[in-house]
Amino acid sequence: MQGMNITIHLLTHDGRALSVVATPGDSLMRAATRAGVAEIAADCGGCLSCATCHVYIHADWLAKLQPADADESAMLDMTAAQRRPNSRLSCQIILKAEHDGQQAELPDRQY
Repeated sequence: MQGMNITIHLLTHDGRALSVVATPGDSLMRAATRAGVAEIAADCGGCLSCATCHVYIHADWLAKLQPADADESAMLDMTAAQRRPNSRLSCQIILKAEHDGQQAELPDRQY
């Protein structure tokens, strides 16, 4: 559905709740950086070469995403914050209408 907004809910490591509005086809990283979320560094701009857009996807939402491919998995090994089973790079999460309401936590650091 063109023109439909998606709201993503982010929780910072210090407990601040942020909501980001996106449209289908946006990456979570692009939506967050456009909204000024400082905790997403996104140094490479979404080229899958820096691991500075690391997020922890809430367990209820993880199964609704495509699994990380081999390239993303390799980059997740280079994150500054601890890699967890629900770690993803937000540049690789392409938002769809069914992701409305998705929840993720932001790590304490990207560097």
